[in-house]
Amino acid sequence: MYPAVIKVTADKGYKIFVEFDNNESGILDMEPYLGFGVFSKIIEPSIFNTVSVSFDTVEWINGVDLDPKFVYEKCVKKNHSKKL
Repeated sequence: MYPAVIKVTADKGYKIFVEFDNNESGILDMEPYLGFGVFSKIIEPSIFNTVSVSFDTVEWINGVDLDPKFVYEKCVKKNHSKKL
C-alpha cells in the first residue's frame, strides 16, 4: 500500500506538486510521459491544470488518472515529518 495523495497542484513545465498523507511531498514531472497513450490527452495546458485528488491519487478533468504506486515512486520527494 502506498501513501494517499491528499493535495495536488499543477506547476509550470508539466510538473505537479503532490502532498501525501505520510508527511512527504514531492514534484512529479509529467513531461516525459505526455507523448504516450492516454497522457497525450493532458498535454493541453488548460486540461493539465485541472489536476485534482481523486480516490487517494491524482486525476484530470477528462478522466486521465495515475496509479498511486507510479505517483509515489516517481515523485522527487521531501520528508516534512516533524522532529521531536
